[in-house]
Amino acid sequence: MWDEQFDILLRKQLSFLSPDEPITGNMRLREFGLDSLGMIELLAGLEAAYDVRFRDEALSLEIFETPDVLWNSLQRLR
Repeated sequence: MWDEQFDILLRKQLSFLSPDEPITGNMRLREFGLDSLGMIELLAGLEAAYDVRFRDEALSLEIFETPDVLWNSLQRLR
């Protein structure tokens, strides 16, 4: 599972997620409000918070499919 910082950053971009609803690993992020601008903001937040750099060729819609996929991609960079 991921840490609190990841949860906070992700939650900021999920406009269709109620504040008391938990983020689950397999939820489809786009179904909960993650749009293209949100992906960019989330990416910038993750890079700053975790001191990593996502390479352009590694970025795809699939990375932002679910929290589990995104967290695992982030962990590979750390």
